[in-house]
Amino acid sequence: LLDKKQNTFLFEKKMKRMKLDLTKIVQKRLDSDQYFPEITEKSQIYLHHTAGSGDAVGVSRFWNSNDTRIATAFIIGENGDIVQCFSSKHWSWHLGIDAVDFAVKKLPYKNLNKLSVGIEVCNWGPLKLRNGKYYNYVNGVVKPENVTTLETPFKGTKYWYKYSDAQIESLRQLVEYLCETYDIPKTYRSEIWAIDNEAFNGTPGIYTHNSVRKDKSDMYPDPKVIEMLKNL
Repeated sequence: LLDKKQNTFLFEKKMKRMKLDLTKIVQKRLDSDQYFPEITEKSQIYLHHTAGSGDAVGVSRFWNSNDTRIATAFIIGENGDIVQCFSSKHWSWHLGIDAVDFAVKKLPYKNLNKLSVGIEVCNWGPLKLRNGKYYNYVNGVVKPENVTTLETPFKGTKYWYKYSDAQIESLRQLVEYLCETYDIPKTYRSEIWAIDNEAFNGTPGIYTHNSVRKDKSDMYPDPKVIEMLKNL
C-alpha cells in the first residue's frame, strides 16, 4: 500500500510539472546578418554554458555587436529567464567544428550546427580555490553558496559555478519543448560529457559541447542537471 501511495505521489508530481510558457520567453532577436535565417531540420540539442555572468540579455547584446555569427537560439540567465535570439528553426555557428574533425574520425562531414538547436546557460564555469576563497577565471570572487563541488573532478576541476535551480527548471522546460517540437529523443546518455561518436554521426538526441570538443567543458556534469535529464 505504501509503495502504491508513493508511486501515485510521484506520478501526480510528474503530471504537475510546469510546461514551457512561450509568452514568458524574452525576445532579444539578433540582426538577420548575425545568424542564418534558413529553415533546417533539427535532430539534436546541444547544451552550453557561457563562461560569463548571469546576464542573458547582455550575452545577446554582445553577440549582436560582432559579425562572427556565433550564437545559440536560446540563452538562460541565472534568474531562469529564457532569452531567444532567433527562431529554433534557423541556425548559427555554435559548435566550432569543421570537416577536419570529421576526417580525423573517418566520418563524412555533417554541418551539425544546422542540424541542431543550441542552448547557452549563463555560468562562470570552472573555479579555483585559493586561500579559502573561490575565484572564477577572471579572478572574480565567488560566494560559497554559488559553488558546486563535484565528488569526481571533471576535466581536472572539482569546483564549478552553480547552475541555479531556476536555470535547471527553465532548461528542463525548454529541452522538453524542443524535443517534442522536433521529435528528438529525450533518453539520457552518460556519454554526452565527453567526445561522443553518436554526436558526430548526427544521431538524434541531447548532447553537450563536450560531445564534439575535447577543449570545452560546457556544460559540466552537475548532479542536478543529470537528474533533470534522466527524468525528462
